[in-house]
Amino acid sequence: MEGWQRAFVLHGRPYSETSLMLDFFTEGQGRVRILAKGARGRRSNLKGCLQPFTPLLVRWSGRGEVKTLRNAEPVSLALPLSGSMLYSGLYVNELVSRVLEQETNYSSLFFDYLHCLQNLAGTSGSPEHPLRQFELALFNHLGYGVDFLHCAGSGEEVSDTMTYRYREEKGFIASLVIDNTSFTGRDLKALASREFPDALTLRAAKRFTRMALKPYLGGKPLKSRELFRQFFVKKPDTPSDNSAG
Repeated sequence: MEGWQRAFVLHGRPYSETSLMLDFFTEGQGRVRILAKGARGRRSNLKGCLQPFTPLLVRWSGRGEVKTLRNAEPVSLALPLSGSMLYSGLYVNELVSRVLEQETNYSSLFFDYLHCLQNLAGTSGSPEHPLRQFELALFNHLGYGVDFLHCAGSGEEVSDTMTYRYREEKGFIASLVIDNTSFTGRDLKALASREFPDALTLRAAKRFTRMALKPYLGGKPLKSRELFRQFFVKKPDTPSDNSAG
């Protein structure tokens, strides 16, 4: 690998006595697994920077599935995530790790990811809005291709007051049945624009992204969701709608 790339650490684990095995999300090559030799050693200058949410410039070498880190430099301090925002950031990292194919270019998604982290770091309210925006961007980059603005049955534009049921691989079809797979036309317009003006459209967005993520995640639960539940058990006064994922 020649040259530097912008990157974030998604996840890391100890490897041997002094090294780290790291999953990076890079601007040019997407998700890359890289071995940082000696990064946990006493004299390593990488200890502080190879952490999630720190903007990095990195270089690596190797042609196999696991690369070798050559250099890493922090571009700035780590984005200040704490409390519910920290757990939401961990959720975003786990999504990227689970859903993206290794070494596939997702350069546009990289900036959606950066924008999401910046929004999480810059808000004191609920993380729901930036999370839903990122999930919808992720589906778009994966080629999910849902048409939110037209009825899959008739081809007509969706109506704010009409109810539509979601059919996987087909889209939204007008229906009089109201259940967990149904959405109003107003909900669908909010999904199309990735802007959620109120709690109703935001809850609808969460229902849709949960449904759409399921085929990608399979039956394996997200660890970040479990961590988030534990966090809120310890903090019962925290608003219950601020949940990751």
